[in-house]
Amino acid sequence: MTELARRLLAEALALPQDERARLADELYASLPDDFDERLELDPAFAAELTRRAARLADDPAGAIPWDEARERLRASLRR
Repeated sequence: MTELARRLLAEALALPQDERARLADELYASLPDDFDERLELDPAFAAELTRRAARLADDPAGAIPWDEARERLRASLRR
């Protein structure tokens, strides 16, 4: 990461949460449509993504809504 990027990141992290979220959304939207396809993932992470995608394809009814998943994560972090 360049020095400019580090400074921008430090400033962005000082923003309120809602502004950071909007900034992250705008930055992500600015990337080319095929950006995700060009990422080089850690092999273990790529394998985990593949495993999860296959699990979802095998049992779509087993999926839970993001709101519920997020709340489960938050609850586990509070313990």
